[in-house]
Amino acid sequence: MVPVDFYARRRLNRRRTVVLVLGFVLFFLAVGLGVDATWAGFLVPGGEPFPVVTCMAGGLAVATSVGAYFGGARMVMASLHARPLDLNDPEHHQLFNVVTEMALASGLPLPQLFIIPDTAPNALSAGRDPRHAVLGVTQGLLNLLDRQETQGVIAHEMAHIADHDTLMMTLVGVLFGGALMLADWARRALYFSDNRRRGNPVLFLLVLVLIAVTPLLSRLLAMAVSRQREYLADATAVQFTRNPVGLASALEKIGRATSPLREATRGTAHLFISNPWPRRVDAQEGRLADLLSTHPPLAQRIAILRAMAHTG
Repeated sequence: MVPVDFYARRRLNRRRTVVLVLGFVLFFLAVGLGVDATWAGFLVPGGEPFPVVTCMAGGLAVATSVGAYFGGARMVMASLHARPLDLNDPEHHQLFNVVTEMALASGLPLPQLFIIPDTAPNALSAGRDPRHAVLGVTQGLLNLLDRQETQGVIAHEMAHIADHDTLMMTLVGVLFGGALMLADWARRALYFSDNRRRGNPVLFLLVLVLIAVTPLLSRLLAMAVSRQREYLADATAVQFTRNPVGLASALEKIGRATSPLREATRGTAHLFISNPWPRRVDAQEGRLADLLSTHPPLAQRIAILRAMAHTG
């Protein structure tokens, strides 16, 4: 098995996180400036002399980024209606034991644990670093998987935490929602604006296009940051458990489950170990699939894990 260079991956994740946040702030400023120029007539003779909307958008972008960094994990769990473990419940107690074992195997602090009240089997992790990580599993996963399979899933999520994948993926989830809110507000502002105050009509059309494509661009970003990370997390999970069969079997059961995860949202789908809303494109490889799916094909992941079991 090829050793995983955790330090190199963490450095790469930090650089990508900085680029993501800077891009997010610049996007907000661009939309704000576009609204100022087309709605308030900023930079147009007789228009507003100060870019009020741009400053507001910039402040909102910074506040959202800071909030996502420090409180993104809690926001994610709140959006999923997750609740803390009840150690008096035998299934919850077993989960606690499994997570404790994997924390020791990975050398990581014990993450905060949550149960998502949903019958679909799935799991996710979030947080800015291992000391502030959270890990959630659905009740359906506890009901469906045995201890060995649960251990494989937990090891996969602990791998994301160890690699600092959770910072990037959590920020994407929260900023995704912020970008959609900004686009919706800008759309309403332009719709109800006074036509006589608008500036350059070409710039107005460009702003409309930018607002219109924001949901698609945000969704593509969420998909792009997670697909290849799943392969790496699978491999790292095997290093933690020394048992590729457990994770392979868990993914097989998760793949056979037919009910969608009702608690998931568009902004959190990329955080889960498996796409909470399975689609035909999820089973495909190639550039188009990389753009349209948050996760690599389950069949491919399972085949790789099974091959590890035969060669290990």
